[in-house]
Amino acid sequence: MRLPNFALTLCTIALTVVAALPAAQAQAGKKRVSPPAKADVQLPNGTISIDYCQPSIDGREIFGATGGATKPLVPYGEVWRTGANAATILKTTTALQIGSLNVPAGTYTLYSLPTADSWMLIVNKQTGQWGTVYNKALDLGRVQMKTADNAVPVETFKIDFEKTMSDTTELHLKWANVDASVQITAVK
Repeated sequence: MRLPNFALTLCTIALTVVAALPAAQAQAGKKRVSPPAKADVQLPNGTISIDYCQPSIDGREIFGATGGATKPLVPYGEVWRTGANAATILKTTTALQIGSLNVPAGTYTLYSLPTADSWMLIVNKQTGQWGTVYNKALDLGRVQMKTADNAVPVETFKIDFEKTMSDTTELHLKWANVDASVQITAVK
């Protein structure tokens, strides 16, 4: 017996859906490659929060000079999105002094500029863009960061606040063998 065209179409759709179920179920259980994360700190005058995504080393060379056998994920001397995926967002409800940079209350994007010897933190006024979209003309400013070695390599990139006392804290960017930090003070 021959099925009418609409019945054949329904059977084809049903078979397609059933065949796709295992792939959809596997995708649903799959860990996101660079998951979203948040770092925040409460100071007497307000709150600082940073929304970013966390890439992992996964056997890759992270920081280094270009021109070697393998290209590092974050080449020295190039602006880095300071995370993965969408741009890393800094929100502050109070004016801040980040190192030597005055930052009014508001929303900004964070970039960084690593070199073999030092790091710069870049606070940029453009927001809402993908992490690789960087417009230097919109920089609020740049500030030098201190660098130290992590006791053990950090597999997954992490932003956090440490040594918070009263109206000061330290912002830390930790990944692989690098811990780059800068002091932040809430302006009264």
